[in-house]
Amino acid sequence: MTKIYKIALILLCLGVIPKTAEAAALYFSPSSGTQVINSTFSVNVYVSSADKAMNAASGTVSFPPDKLEVASLSKNSSIMTLWVQEPSFSNSAGTINFEGIVLNPGFTGASGKVITVNFKAKTTGTAVLTFSSGSVLANDGKGTNILEDLANASFSLGNIMPTVPEATTPSETAGTPAPPPISSPTHPDPNKWYALNDAKFTWLVPSDVTAARLLVGKIPQAVPTVYYEPAISSKGISDLEGGDWYFHVRLKNKAGWGGISHFRFRIDTESPEPFLIQFVDGEETTNPRPTALFETTDSLSGIDYYKVKVGEGDFLAIAPEILKHNPFTLPLQTPGKKTIFVQAFDKAGNYTSSAEEFVIKTLEPPTITEYPKQLPTGETLIVKGKTQYPNAQTVIWFASEGEEPKNQTVRNDENGNFTLVAEEDLDDGVYKLWAEITDERGAKSAPSEEATISVEQPAFLKLGSWAVNLLAVIIPLVVLVTALLAFVYYSWHKFSALRNRLRKETREAESALHKAFNLLRDNIRDQIKMLEKAEVKRQLTKEEERIIKRLKKDLDNAEKFVGKEIGDIEKEVK
Repeated sequence: MTKIYKIALILLCLGVIPKTAEAAALYFSPSSGTQVINSTFSVNVYVSSADKAMNAASGTVSFPPDKLEVASLSKNSSIMTLWVQEPSFSNSAGTINFEGIVLNPGFTGASGKVITVNFKAKTTGTAVLTFSSGSVLANDGKGTNILEDLANASFSLGNIMPTVPEATTPSETAGTPAPPPISSPTHPDPNKWYALNDAKFTWLVPSDVTAARLLVGKIPQAVPTVYYEPAISSKGISDLEGGDWYFHVRLKNKAGWGGISHFRFRIDTESPEPFLIQFVDGEETTNPRPTALFETTDSLSGIDYYKVKVGEGDFLAIAPEILKHNPFTLPLQTPGKKTIFVQAFDKAGNYTSSAEEFVIKTLEPPTITEYPKQLPTGETLIVKGKTQYPNAQTVIWFASEGEEPKNQTVRNDENGNFTLVAEEDLDDGVYKLWAEITDERGAKSAPSEEATISVEQPAFLKLGSWAVNLLAVIIPLVVLVTALLAFVYYSWHKFSALRNRLRKETREAESALHKAFNLLRDNIRDQIKMLEKAEVKRQLTKEEERIIKRLKKDLDNAEKFVGKEIGDIEKEVK
């Protein structure tokens, strides 16, 4: 109270408080109901100052700690813009405290939300909420306490969940309309929460009905009072606040007013409370599966589930019960900087998000202390090294150029040392060798510095191998040359025989040609002589003289040509 008066005085000095004062009240909503043991339910603290503006309110709420406990407090949608004292509670003492201020021009209205209290029902019985103290200060420049009423609330705690899917109150007068069944296209299931604050309802109106009465409110079995004539068959309601609501319909005919239908609908348009993500091992750790702590509350419908995503991975859905009993352990992560993204969904589908970065650090890399720089072919590879991690596993990798790396895993001893005895002999070549650590958690180290191993045969074996390789080349070459010489000799022999046969045939052809030509030449010369003798007896005609000259000339040419060709053949045959 002292703090509120001081702040009010400061605001007065600043000249921001106008002069006004009137009656006000502090009350609970809902003010009654039935709750199930071990379930949570929300109760809102409201201030009413319908006629004049108020600018500050404080109060202490008392509750039975043997029957109720506070799960959380929420300031969502509060009219308070400045808190003198943050809302707080004590489950051992059964008290809730708040002190807040509404800056100029203050608040005027019948339902200004101050805080929301989320209770958990502990045992059966009746739990009464009261204001053990309170004040509402007017925005009048004097800080006048205009509080006149401190309302109470009472809740029945039992083992059966209250449900009002469609309650009806029959009429006691015969002939009046029956309670009409109510349905809602916007809030069809009375047991579900909806993130819609505009609701619509429909019902059947019989032909004999002349009027209707409707009502919407917080009381489950209320009697409707808003009159409609003629009767209507649907109704829409806008801008409702969150919580459990009830819609009531009553119809009238000539016999009078009939029974009443009651329909519950639930609204929650507010997101869950903001929350932080914390890590048990800190934001930087070598643990590849860090444990994340996050939890929040929702003042109306309650938390339905969480969705968690790390980096570019998929979302994982998590039930709230898991977080209450077992903090969430992330899936196995690779080293590096990561981002965890968490969404908290209430039962109406509203959600609040939070994100946090964390770093998975690598383990210290191992050190390779002993290894053969040159390894004879066929000998077993032995590698030794040391680490800072006893009983962890060390993976030794070895790879030659152009081939996929191979690896073998060994377990470190109690001092962190390791020894590798290769299971397979390495082929000849140059190998790169390095090591990595994986501990029992799955954490990995960076690779060690690379070592180089040359696998090759000893010198005397290399010489013998060289000789064998040389002979393997020379012997086939000698065989190939011998075969080639034999083929050449055979071909030359066949060619010589063929050439001799050609010479013989050519000489025979030459002789035959020579004889034939001589015979032809002698015959032609005999013919020429006969013509020349005929010239003595008679004078030859000019045509006959030309024939003789031509025959002589052709005979000379033919003799020269045949002689030349025979000479050429004799040269080629030699």
